[in-house]
Amino acid sequence: MNAVDKALAPRAEVRLISGNHACALGAVAAGCRFFAGYPITPSSEIAERLSRLLPEVDGVFVQMEDEIASIAAVIGASMGGVKALTATSGPGFSLKQENIGYAAGAEIPCVIVNVMRGGPSTGMPTRPSQSDIMQSRWGSHGDYPMIVLAPASVREIYTETIRAFDLAETCRTPVVLLYDQVIAQLTETVELLDVRDDARAERKWASGPPEAYRPYAANEDGIPSMSRPGAGYRVHTTGLTHAENGFPTQNPEAVARNLGRLLTKFERHRDAIDSWQALGCDDAEVLIVAIGISARAATRALDIARAKGVRLGLFRPVTLWPFPETALREAAKTARAVLVPEMNAGQLSLEVQRILGGKRVDAIHRYDGEAITPTEIAARAQVLAKETAT
Repeated sequence: MNAVDKALAPRAEVRLISGNHACALGAVAAGCRFFAGYPITPSSEIAERLSRLLPEVDGVFVQMEDEIASIAAVIGASMGGVKALTATSGPGFSLKQENIGYAAGAEIPCVIVNVMRGGPSTGMPTRPSQSDIMQSRWGSHGDYPMIVLAPASVREIYTETIRAFDLAETCRTPVVLLYDQVIAQLTETVELLDVRDDARAERKWASGPPEAYRPYAANEDGIPSMSRPGAGYRVHTTGLTHAENGFPTQNPEAVARNLGRLLTKFERHRDAIDSWQALGCDDAEVLIVAIGISARAATRALDIARAKGVRLGLFRPVTLWPFPETALREAAKTARAVLVPEMNAGQLSLEVQRILGGKRVDAIHRYDGEAITPTEIAARAQVLAKETAT
């Protein structure tokens, strides 16, 4: 039995693995059979694992010459009908942005992992950060939708990698898996799910008369069907604004119609896309909103604060984009103040302020390469509780 079979066997044994290792195993379990990437700290372990795992399942691993070529190869593989993945960190994620925009506009399924590290520029390659939150949503130019998932544990990296592929295929879109260096290289004991390829979501393939096929025609679910290579359906794919037939157009009516569908297609699938965790929110006087290792620290801060009489709650968006706004408003109902601990100069807090309107929103910002501690969060929450007490 090879390593992949062992990982996916029924009643899988408990395993001690890192977050990046879990990502590689999750990708194979999801049906990924193509990886193109370029080594970059702290994501390189994903490529290293897949270089061994993919050949065992008749998959293809390619180390490309750079990050731009990597995402281009992934897009090409996906258009050829294969589930495809690339993994990188901040500088490489920046280089991928133009092609990510192309994949979003041309509606090409793929998964991009970004393990966040300190920046800007080459920054701190071996230190954690959470400074790519806004870039993951708005990194490319123009208007386009984006799904971004933010796991906070080794087990969740595994399950969210699988879900990333399912969402990419069913929503015909690139999906970003975003987590920080601490979660990536954290080692935890986990039990992997029993997942088989035939249980995974697949993209909607074209059917019916080939002469009637239009590659970007609106369907009831807003997701056009794709042409399976060699099936006889004629396709034109371009990054230019296009009509339902795929050919370029600047006709205002056609552009508005097709771009409008693109921008709103996720709304019909929010039940499958949205995911979050809410702890202690029913009676919270101070609500923490956090992702990644900051959310892990906040979970411990809840115990510290409540032991001191401060009713602290935690809202953790697992789906970062589109942001689960309704769920956040519900979680914040009893809170007098909201605290956002994040390892950047202020990104997630801006989104929380937008969603929660006039509610007081404070933040803890760290960008020195060190994680925010539970005691820091608990102490700031205690101050907030006192300042907002009636």
